Amino acid sequence: MPLLDHLRELRGRIIRSSIAIVAFAVVGFVYYNDIISTLSSPVCDLRAAQASDAAECGALYIAGVLGPLNLQLKVAFLTGIILAAPFWLFQIWAFIAPALSWREKRNSVLFISAATPFFALGAVLAYFVLPLAIEVLFGFTPDALNNLVRFDDYLDFVLRLILIFGIAFELPVFLVSLNLIGVLSGKSILKPWRFSIFGITLFVAAFSPTADPLSMAALAVPLIFLYFGAGLVALLVDKRRAKKAGSVSDSTASDIDSAGPIDSPESI
Repeated sequence: MPLLDHLRELRGRIIRSSIAIVAFAVVGFVYYNDIISTLSSPVCDLRAAQASDAAECGALYIAGVLGPLNLQLKVAFLTGIILAAPFWLFQIWAFIAPALSWREKRNSVLFISAATPFFALGAVLAYFVLPLAIEVLFGFTPDALNNLVRFDDYLDFVLRLILIFGIAFELPVFLVSLNLIGVLSGKSILKPWRFSIFGITLFVAAFSPTADPLSMAALAVPLIFLYFGAGLVALLVDKRRAKKAGSVSDSTASDIDSAGPIDSPESI
């Protein structure tokens, strides 16, 4: 397509993704109290504090007149991004894999079917890693000093952690999907495995909101296993594709008549 057509397609997919994010952000706005109660559990029991009319909840606090409103809007927006992740990930996939055949479009359905559970798996892992990360990071607080944390900064940290883990776990889905449409082979995925491991480690170090090695290892190690798993699946797909292509070529060759001598001019 011409450049303008690509830009129009990109604009349309951004608009669709934005609509999905806004729709789920409304859900996050409505269930705001349940969300922050669940996410704040590694630091304090917010539900118990609210039930007992406590003046504070652990080390968390909200500052400023607009602080409560800004916090609710931020939680709603980040919740919309997380819940709508399967939809906008599919929009990214549909944009980078245009002009697909019918069979390749069927693989797109497999992509969105696999993208949702893998993103959820990464988000769940982040939620279980969260208490460990909080404990390690709070452990750097010097003795005799209190570590007061703004609630919006804390929730921004938590939701970014969940989002990064969820997006990172889409790596095998993208690799296998690109293999299914013939863009990447299994050998091309696994051949640069040293650079891939380095890239995974660099990605985790650059984008992980935590600086402790335990949390980064909790993301990097599963990603490395998922990378090799995707490469092995791609190799199996390539082997099946080559076997199918070989059977088709053999059947086509058997339909061709064997060569025979050409009649001499005297016999014509």
